[in-house]
Amino acid sequence: MNQNYSSAPPDDPADEDASRAGRARRGADKGANPEADPAAERGGEREERDPFLTAMGDRVRLLRARRGMTRKALAAETGLSERHLANLESGVGNASVLVLRQIAATLNCPLAEVIGDETTASAEWLLIRELLQGRDQAALQRARVALAEMFAQAPRDPHRKDRIALIGLRGAGKSTFGRMLAQERKVPFVELTRVIEQLAGCPPSEIHSLYGASAYRRYEHRALEAVIQEHERAVIASPGGLVSEAGTFNALLSHCFTVWLQATPEEHMRRVVAQGDLRPMSGNKEAMDDLKRILAGRGELYGRADMIFDTSEKTLADAYLQLRDRLAARLAAESPDDV
Repeated sequence: MNQNYSSAPPDDPADEDASRAGRARRGADKGANPEADPAAERGGEREERDPFLTAMGDRVRLLRARRGMTRKALAAETGLSERHLANLESGVGNASVLVLRQIAATLNCPLAEVIGDETTASAEWLLIRELLQGRDQAALQRARVALAEMFAQAPRDPHRKDRIALIGLRGAGKSTFGRMLAQERKVPFVELTRVIEQLAGCPPSEIHSLYGASAYRRYEHRALEAVIQEHERAVIASPGGLVSEAGTFNALLSHCFTVWLQATPEEHMRRVVAQGDLRPMSGNKEAMDDLKRILAGRGELYGRADMIFDTSEKTLADAYLQLRDRLAARLAAESPDDV
C-alpha cells in the first residue's frame, strides 16, 4: 500500500537526486543525448577499449552516482565538456592528469581512487586486503569498528544509542518517521538540512549553485558536528547524499545509532510525486534508471547502518509500529561495549 511517508524539505539537494537527474535527462532529450555512448555513435564502429581506461571510466561513473550528480552537473563544476566526460566514462577518452585531478577534486575523493585501487599502493595494503578478501558484511563491519577504536583519538560517545539517525534517499520516510519517533521518545527532532541552511544563511540549493558541491559538503559536516555537540538525545533526519562523504558518514556512525530506511525505486518515486513534486516524472524511464543507479551506487554505503528497515508495501501506521518495535529491540540488545 502506497503512502506519502516523506515531507523532506524541497530544497534538500541530497534528497533530490532523482529530480536533478530527471531534469538533466529531459534537457538532454531536446538535442543530442549527452549520456549516450560516444563510441556507439560512430556508425557502428567501435574502438578497442583499453581495460585500464574502461575501469577508470566505470569508477568515475560510480563515484558520480554515489554523490547523486548527473554528468551535466559534473561537467559544470569541473569546467569540462559533457562530451569529454562521456568519452572518459565510456573508456575511449585518454584524459590528462590535470583533468583527472579536477574530477577528483569535484567528487571530493583522492586522485588514486579515480585512477585505480588505492589498496595496491603498498605491501601492507595488500596484506590487509588479503585478510579482508571474501569476508561477509558483518565481518567487515566488525573489522571497521575495531580499526576505528584502534586509531580513535577520542573516547567512545556514551550517548550514541540516544541519538537515532535516519539515512536513505528522499521518499524513504526520514522526516515522517523521524518526527513520530522523536515524539514518542520525547526528544528533539532535527532535520540536518535545516541546520545546514541556518549555518549557511541560504537554502542548500543556493549553496550548490553559488559555491558548489564541495562547499555544501563542508556545511553538512559542520552541521552534523553542531547537532552532536548540542544534543545528547535526538532523532536526526540526514540528507540522502551524506553517506558519500566518508568523514561525515563516519562521524554519524560513531555518534549515532543509524537506521537505513529502505524502499524500492518505484516507492521512492511515487512518494516524491505524491508530495506534489512532479519534476522527477514518475513515468519517465530515464529518471527511474537514474534513481536505480543512485541506489545501486549508494547501497553498500547505506548498508553500513546499524539497522535496515524496509518501508515498502506497508501502511504508515504498520510501518511505524514495526520500526519502533525493531528499533527498541535492537537498542536493548546492544551492550555498552557495542556502542
